[in-house]
Amino acid sequence: MELDSLHKIFLKHPVVTTDSRAISDGCIFFGLKGPNFNGNKFALEALERGAAFAVVEDKSLSNHPNCIVVSNSLETLQALGSYHRNHSKATIISLTGSNGKTTTKELIYKVLSQKYETIATQGNLNNHIGVPLSLLRIEKSTEFAIIEMGANHQKEIAALCEIAQPDFGCITNFGKAHMEGFGGVTGIIKGKSELYDYLIQQQKTILYNDQDPIQVEKTKHYKNRISFGANEDSSFKTTFINTKQATVSFAYEGMEIHTQLYGDYNTQNCMIAAAIGSHYGVALSDIKKAIESYRPANNRSEIKTIGKHHIILDAYNANPSSMTAALQHFAKLQTDLPKLAILGDMFELGETAVAEHQEVVKLLENSGIERVILVGNLFGATQHSFEHYSNFESLKKASPKIVPSNILIKGSRGMALERILPLLES
Repeated sequence: MELDSLHKIFLKHPVVTTDSRAISDGCIFFGLKGPNFNGNKFALEALERGAAFAVVEDKSLSNHPNCIVVSNSLETLQALGSYHRNHSKATIISLTGSNGKTTTKELIYKVLSQKYETIATQGNLNNHIGVPLSLLRIEKSTEFAIIEMGANHQKEIAALCEIAQPDFGCITNFGKAHMEGFGGVTGIIKGKSELYDYLIQQQKTILYNDQDPIQVEKTKHYKNRISFGANEDSSFKTTFINTKQATVSFAYEGMEIHTQLYGDYNTQNCMIAAAIGSHYGVALSDIKKAIESYRPANNRSEIKTIGKHHIILDAYNANPSSMTAALQHFAKLQTDLPKLAILGDMFELGETAVAEHQEVVKLLENSGIERVILVGNLFGATQHSFEHYSNFESLKKASPKIVPSNILIKGSRGMALERILPLLES
């Protein structure tokens, strides 16, 4: 089937899913194949449950009136996403980076929604499947689509740019995330900068942090760029306000903004959202209202109270850069309660894994944090004198006594340290 014909079907049935468990009446089901799954096997079930059409690779289904047989379901999904994007008047804003992508995306969404019909990547659907699915959520009324791009190896951002074809883009930062896949810090910078490469090639707009020497160097010869920072020639003036409070504040264009976000590192994410809002004409008062009202969720920098414990739950993910930033901010907080850091292993670090965990241990030893509990085999391979448990189950079994404390909980997604919360309720 020609892409134009498939797009006409999509316009009549504008809900797409790749999950046969999430079928809605009249949707289009794409049967994707992977090393450990084959969505083609669920095509007929999807149709029985209410899907209008199923896009599949299985030629044995070619005679079914509601099956659309293609050579590659994933490539068809990606092509349809791009095709739909090009039939939309929406401005596409793409962002990537080592840390803070999802929070930044949500902040940009909050800001732009003050003035425009806006959609954004849902959850963490930021890969080769999630990006086209996000593009297919664009409606006639959509004015802005914020597309988050994640990657763990070279050429992945470049491929996502070809699908999304962004009009505007920014990189939150370059940090020590997915070092195993990218091949070290140099590889991370190269891989994330594929967004810059695309935007420059297509003469689109780049927003960069003029306090970040890597971003400055990568964009210095490009004219179609705007900046945020504290320099005299910054396009948008932003200044970090240094306090010892858990939540961060900053000055933007002479206006103070007090957030509900934990950690100095989140200030830059807010600055990006503010700068994008100003660039597209959102009033300063609306920018302030949007950022100050944003509350993090999904285990990302959430501030909670359980009993007499004050908790910073930052357990969605972790890498050496984000772990260091979180601990540095935690260490300087002023509090009447003792501080407890419960930290889980950081994954995808390759050969540097133990060394990076040892660096965190070194930071902890000089931090002044009263108590530290480490969880995981990688922390177990380091030299330290802290409490340690090989996994969550052993921590739960030991059930260590915890006096009322200010608690930071952080670790990689695979550690799922949010499971600690019920233990604090007793």
